[in-house]
Amino acid sequence: MTHSALFIGLITLDLIYLADSPPENNQKLVANDYTIAAGGPATNAAVTFSHLGNQATVLAVLGSHPMTQLISTDLENYQVAMIDLDFNKDTPPPVSSIIVTQSTGERAVISINAIKTQANITSIPPNILDLENIDIVLIDGHQIAVSKVIAQIAKNKNIPVVIDGGSWKPGFIEILPFVDYAICSANFYPPNCHNQEDVFAYLQNFNIPHIAITQGENPILYLSCGNNGIINLPKIQPVDTLGAGDIFHGAFCHYILSTSFIEALTLAGNTAAKACQYFGTRRWMN
Repeated sequence: MTHSALFIGLITLDLIYLADSPPENNQKLVANDYTIAAGGPATNAAVTFSHLGNQATVLAVLGSHPMTQLISTDLENYQVAMIDLDFNKDTPPPVSSIIVTQSTGERAVISINAIKTQANITSIPPNILDLENIDIVLIDGHQIAVSKVIAQIAKNKNIPVVIDGGSWKPGFIEILPFVDYAICSANFYPPNCHNQEDVFAYLQNFNIPHIAITQGENPILYLSCGNNGIINLPKIQPVDTLGAGDIFHGAFCHYILSTSFIEALTLAGNTAAKACQYFGTRRWMN
């Protein structure tokens, strides 16, 4: 069955290089490989969701700078719809430069987030506010004002809301009361949280029924309706860990619509593990 999802947040242009190591000061490196793709947590999740046979729409600030054509073309190639919250913006989109270390798959990233491109809620198209035919919403925390409006509507319509908690972002606290699934990384630390027990307790205070913390290649920790546990991930030799969390979230949105929370986490973990065995954020799909 085909499902439809709305992904709200950051869209970037990712320049991804495969090299023996990141450069040191005043060092020039020749990359072994490179690729260019649309990026950002919500965007990579949307591409994954579409790849798994669904209809994905990204709600983000893109603009009209010539560089955005590279982003638009990539999204079209993966059948992802794009709704631009500020088409008149003529400055370049956020660009991420990423160096992946060939021997370990670890990545070093320098980028601009969406802090300078926050959309006004009046930019949301009226037809989106209906959430017509939307089965699930994912929020990555990069467009807080827009996300809060959509999350409230989704809650009223019993449409599940997922947050990608890659890291704590100012304003996340306004979204949490409407969240059904909080999928966080080990780097997600809300205010006054110092360990994973603190994070689980903090999120429980918002009555979020399903919470998970991913830890890279280590087991996923989860708390679901009062029951906690761990989920082991496949053992792999990673080629590139870039976007693994984003791909996990997109796969989770796909699987949670047809199976249990624990099974969806397991299957999403398998999908992310597969992606880590390929360079870049797209080649695992081919």
